[in-house]
Amino acid sequence: MMKNIIIITCFSLLLFAGCTDVDEEVYDKYPATEFYGSPEGSDVALAGVYSQIGGNWNGVGYAGADNGWYDLNTMSSDEQVIPHRNTGDWQLDFARLHLHQWLPSDYIINNTWNWLYRAVFNANLAVEQLEAAQADASKIAEARVLRAFFYYLLMDDFGNVPFYTENNTTVDQIPQISRQELYNFVVAELTDNVDKLSASKGGAYYGRFNRWAGYALLAKVYLNAEVYTGTPRWQECLAACEEVAAGGFSLHPGNASASSPLGYQYYELFGDVLPDDETILAIFVRANVVSRNIFSIRSLNGPHALELFGFNGWNGTIVPRSYYALFSENDIRRRQFLVGQQPGGVNYSLEVSSLDNPGADRNAGVRNIKFYPVAPMDGGGASNDFPIYRFSDIMLMQAECQVRLGNAGAAKSLIDAVRQRAGLQPLAANPTLQDVYLERSLELNWEGHRRQDMIRFNTFLAANEFRGASASYRKLFPIPTAALDANPNLKQNQGY
Repeated sequence: MMKNIIIITCFSLLLFAGCTDVDEEVYDKYPATEFYGSPEGSDVALAGVYSQIGGNWNGVGYAGADNGWYDLNTMSSDEQVIPHRNTGDWQLDFARLHLHQWLPSDYIINNTWNWLYRAVFNANLAVEQLEAAQADASKIAEARVLRAFFYYLLMDDFGNVPFYTENNTTVDQIPQISRQELYNFVVAELTDNVDKLSASKGGAYYGRFNRWAGYALLAKVYLNAEVYTGTPRWQECLAACEEVAAGGFSLHPGNASASSPLGYQYYELFGDVLPDDETILAIFVRANVVSRNIFSIRSLNGPHALELFGFNGWNGTIVPRSYYALFSENDIRRRQFLVGQQPGGVNYSLEVSSLDNPGADRNAGVRNIKFYPVAPMDGGGASNDFPIYRFSDIMLMQAECQVRLGNAGAAKSLIDAVRQRAGLQPLAANPTLQDVYLERSLELNWEGHRRQDMIRFNTFLAANEFRGASASYRKLFPIPTAALDANPNLKQNQGY
C-alpha cells in the first residue's frame, strides 16, 4: 500500500555528521516506494536501525553506556565488575553478574532483551521499506546484515529465542526457534548478503557495515559455531577472516607518542575517530549528541576524575586482581590500568575483599582508562568511539583457527605481530591454544568479547577469586520473566 511520508527535520545519527544545507529538497509529497528507493531515503531507513547500536541510558545499545548488553557480557566474565561499595554505593546487579547469581527478573537482562528485539523490529522495518522500494541492492543487504547482527547477539546470549522477520504479528504469536535454526538463518543471511555490501571504507561508511565488517561478523559466527551447534567451523571462520584481510587492514602502530595521554599510538584505537588501518567497525560517539562512552569515567573515583578532567568520576568499575596480573610490566597495554597513589589524593588498592556483602572499600580495585576520555566530555560520558571489530581481533581469530586445525606454525607470526606491537618478545615456540587465549585476554579486554571467549575456551564456569565454580546452565542467560509472561510460546532455558 502506498503511504505518504513527511520528513520534518534533518537528523544526526551514526550515518551523518549533521545537516546544514537549508536548500535541501523536502520530501513531503514523495510516496514511500519512491523515497526509500532513493539514496537519501535508503539511508533514512538504515539510520533507524543504526541508531540502536550506540550506547545510551536505560540499557540501549551495544556499548557506551550502562545497564545493557555490554555490562551483561563483560561483567559476567573475569575482566571487570562494579562492586557494591561498603559506603552503600552501586546496585548489586553488577556484582551478581560477576558472581553468576543473576535471575530471569534482573534489570540488565531485561534491558538487553528489550533492546535487541527493538533493534530487530527496526531492522525488519528497514528491510520491508527498502525491498518494497526496490532500493539499491547494497542497501537492502546492509539492512539484512544488521538484522543478522542482532539475531547473532540474541543467539549468543539466550540460545533458543523468539524469531520473526515481519512486524505484522503480535508478541504472543511469535514462535521460539532453536539455537541451531537461528544459527542457520544468520549464516544464510550473511553468506547471501556480505558480498553485496559496499566495499567503501571510512567516510560515509565509518560506523556502518561494509563488506569487511560483514565478513568480520560472519567470522565471529563461525568462530563460535561449536558452542552454538556442536559442530566446529574453523575452516569457514579462517576463510571469512581471510576475506577481511583482503580489505587492506593492518595493525595500527604502537609506537611511543608524546601526544597520547597513555604514552603510545596504540591508544588512538580507543580515542576519537578511530584509525581506519585497524578499525573494521566502530560506534561513532559524540557525547550528549550521539551515544556516549562512560567506561573510564565510570571507573575512576570522584576526586581523581575531578583532578584530571574537572568533573567527578563514578567510582564504579574495577579490574579483578587476577586479570590485572596477566599483564607483564613491559606490555604497553598495562598502561590502561591504574593502581596505587593517584592525583586527587586517591590510592587504589589491589585487594577487593567483597563484591556484595558488605561490599568493597571505596578505593579498592584496579581502575581502567583504556578509553581515556576525549572531548566533548562531562560527568555523563565522553566522546570516545568504540571498536566493535578490529583487525588485531581478526588476526588472533586466524591464529586460533590455525592452531585448532593443527597448523600452529602458521599461527605464530600472527600472534607475534600483536605481541611485538605491545612491546613483548615473540613466542619462543609455536603457539598453543593457551597462548591464543592469553593474547586475546591482553589485547581485547573491555571490548565486549570476553564472555564469548571464555565459553569457547571452557573457562567461563571455573572458580575465581570471588566465587566457586558455576553450573553449566550459566553459559546462557535466562529468558526474562516479562518476556515469558508476554508470550506463552516461550520455554525458559534449562536451570532457571
